[in-house]
Amino acid sequence: MSDVNGPTGQTPASHGPEDAAVGTAGTEAGAGAATGSATGSATESVAGVGAPTGSTAVGPQTTTAATAAEGGRRVRVVLVDDHRMFRTGVQAEIGETERTGVEVVGEAADVDQAVTVITATRPEVVLLDVHLPGGGGVEVLRRCAPLMADARQPVRFLALSVSDAAEDVIGVIRGGARGYVTKTITGTDLVNSVFRVQEGDAVFSPRLAGFVLDAFASTDAPPVDEDLDRLTQREREVLRLIARGYAYKEIAKQLFISVKTVESHVSAVLRKLQLSNRHELTRWATARRLV
Repeated sequence: MSDVNGPTGQTPASHGPEDAAVGTAGTEAGAGAATGSATGSATESVAGVGAPTGSTAVGPQTTTAATAAEGGRRVRVVLVDDHRMFRTGVQAEIGETERTGVEVVGEAADVDQAVTVITATRPEVVLLDVHLPGGGGVEVLRRCAPLMADARQPVRFLALSVSDAAEDVIGVIRGGARGYVTKTITGTDLVNSVFRVQEGDAVFSPRLAGFVLDAFASTDAPPVDEDLDRLTQREREVLRLIARGYAYKEIAKQLFISVKTVESHVSAVLRKLQLSNRHELTRWATARRLV
């Protein structure tokens, strides 16, 4: 069920079975008030469930959440992610403006909503998930290219995704994003990264910076993998997690979907790749260095 109003005060149509939501400037709780157990679960996902909380953006942190708040610094942010629970967690973690200096002015759950909200609110930074209904984060970047190119009031993008796959990182950076951090990042580091992107810096989680350097150091375009292209973005996420040895329940928790949905994605991947079981799938993914 959709949760908050769009930028013009109208309730947008739902775009997916999981959720679809667009927030507005001044909506204090964004995707919903972060209360009770829902907040605890969602906020935990911001720092990464079971992951080390030491993941930080690369380079010296010229702005911190504390100094930003104390100095009256503000940054207007739009959250784009197709999981309402995750958006709620991010809102609870970084959206207390007086404490962090971050003002969440809008939210979106798919590509069309994202373009609408970003165009209406003109935030300084967009936290963008890579895998979204309607074409993914790359499509949002393509359609928002004029806003990024605005010399007077540029909209800058920071990818925030569960995926740490090289092709996802390279794709959004080529699309114009200023950085890429994974959802294992802590709330404090995320606030710092947002301010750095606002200032025009490039920010990456440490292991992802190497992907970008390698990609742009090479003059050869990566070969097209027709088998991989048959898979949707969500199916690729499930494929990687299966190949890394995750159980269905763990994948469901990681991606905020049901176990039944995970099973459906696995079946679709096996059918499209003409594989028989998860062991063959793991070998297939390993051979393509997707793990």
